[in-house]
Amino acid sequence: MSWFKRNFWLLAAATLPTLSVGCIQPWHATRVEQKLNYKNDERTPVLPPLQDGFPPTMCEDPPTDLEVLRVLKQPVRGVPFVYEEFRDEITVQKTRIVDKIDPPRFFPLVGWAQLHHCHWECAVYFNELIESSYPWPVYTRRPRVQVVYIDKDHLHLYVGPNQDMQRQQLLEMSKFN
Repeated sequence: MSWFKRNFWLLAAATLPTLSVGCIQPWHATRVEQKLNYKNDERTPVLPPLQDGFPPTMCEDPPTDLEVLRVLKQPVRGVPFVYEEFRDEITVQKTRIVDKIDPPRFFPLVGWAQLHHCHWECAVYFNELIESSYPWPVYTRRPRVQVVYIDKDHLHLYVGPNQDMQRQQLLEMSKFN
């Protein structure tokens, strides 16, 4: 190999890494935002114990529209003016499909508790818009439906059938410090 070819390849190998420094992918900011802002999505809340003599609690808090839309499959990232995909006129319909409470059992890091299953079926109705301006203008609008299943399970502490212990635990968990 001649002296010129060897120096050319060494120079190319030395400058190649400097060309890619500082390049951040456009979806990196979205991933960091989801990681920092929605860290409680994967956590199971622990609520006060269920009281004897009262009706069991129901799953009255359906998932918010934002939670449903975050779980949905994201539209395709297109090339501006060549292929772009949008969603328009979004409607979310939520239906509770499971609402049951398991018998008490031991959970590590929590103790004795009852698992309350709350499962929701969320149907998302929207119009899918596909636009393109190159090589000729095209505009397509199609109605779409996507179904998402969301579990909002939570734990209720279990302190036994003793009414005094239930009241004491309820007071301790509802204190505002």
